[in-house]
Amino acid sequence: KFPNKIIISGPKGIGKSTFAYHFINYIFSKKEENSYNFTEQKIQNENRSFNLIKKLSHPNFYLIDILEGKKFIEIAQIRKAIDYSQKTSFDDNYKIVLIDNIELLNLYSANALLKVIEEPNEKLLFILIHNNSKKIQDTINSRCINFKLNLNFNESNKISSTLINGEIRN
Repeated sequence: KFPNKIIISGPKGIGKSTFAYHFINYIFSKKEENSYNFTEQKIQNENRSFNLIKKLSHPNFYLIDILEGKKFIEIAQIRKAIDYSQKTSFDDNYKIVLIDNIELLNLYSANALLKVIEEPNEKLLFILIHNNSKKIQDTINSRCINFKLNLNFNESNKISSTLINGEIRN
């Protein structure tokens, strides 16, 4: 069984979000045309899920990031994700909440997030992207599986391919 709360942690700019989007595309595109290309470790431009995620309109994907002009991820953003997480998934697939810049949660946002990640349903996956030059709340860190990346892009692609091909099967 795959963990449903993952932190991908590492220095800014090494490809944590890229890794997350490849992983998300793998999950969503398994039964679709133009699914994730393992040979080239590439998301297919024609893939339906990829295009829906780009437009932020995939029914099973929710993105939270810092809003323009703000210093922190606000509690209202987390509340919207909580509302989203309580709805039924489309096609009985995973619902994925991706939170980029998890280190920018303020105290209220972090506490609201804790409530939902403590007991999510089995088809709800949280992927939290963490710039490890800044600290995150210990309570969030302790409730998640933390993957620490300190790799260049090619190394990151090789590891993602290994994980997807060998260890993460439904």
